[in-house]
Amino acid sequence: MPNPPVCDILKLDQRKLPAEVFERISHRAGLRKERERKARLAWENFGKPGRDPQKVGNIFGLIATQGKWTPHLKIAQMQNHWDQVVGRENAMHTYPVALRDGILTIRCDSPAWTTTLNYMIPELTRIIREKLEGLTINEVRVTGPQQQSFSRGRISRRTRY
Repeated sequence: MPNPPVCDILKLDQRKLPAEVFERISHRAGLRKERERKARLAWENFGKPGRDPQKVGNIFGLIATQGKWTPHLKIAQMQNHWDQVVGRENAMHTYPVALRDGILTIRCDSPAWTTTLNYMIPELTRIIREKLEGLTINEVRVTGPQQQSFSRGRISRRTRY
């Protein structure tokens, strides 16, 4: 017994089948024509004003200002050029740790450098405000080296007296 026709198996109307096939082909051709038209327009507009490539720095600058990254970039700039803010000798023994809520925290290597920088706070504030416009600093805190704890291990016990 011969196999039944495909149209009967798939329950397709033989009279509508050529129209459906033609519709699919014409739709795909329309998509192809649209892609070709867009590609042609892109080539025709290549090099015209407004389509010129921009420098990467300009694009990052735009992203930074629109994304409100400027304060973070200013802080990084201050950390990278710390010697220009406090001087070369002071920069070897001090470094900015954090800037939160307008409070700049500076850490020093020794108590002597902490005292030196405490005397320089008004001048530091003025220099930072001049060189890094847009960075708000309300207060400068200078801290000394971290105190070492003498506890041993992860768990320490308090001694009873």
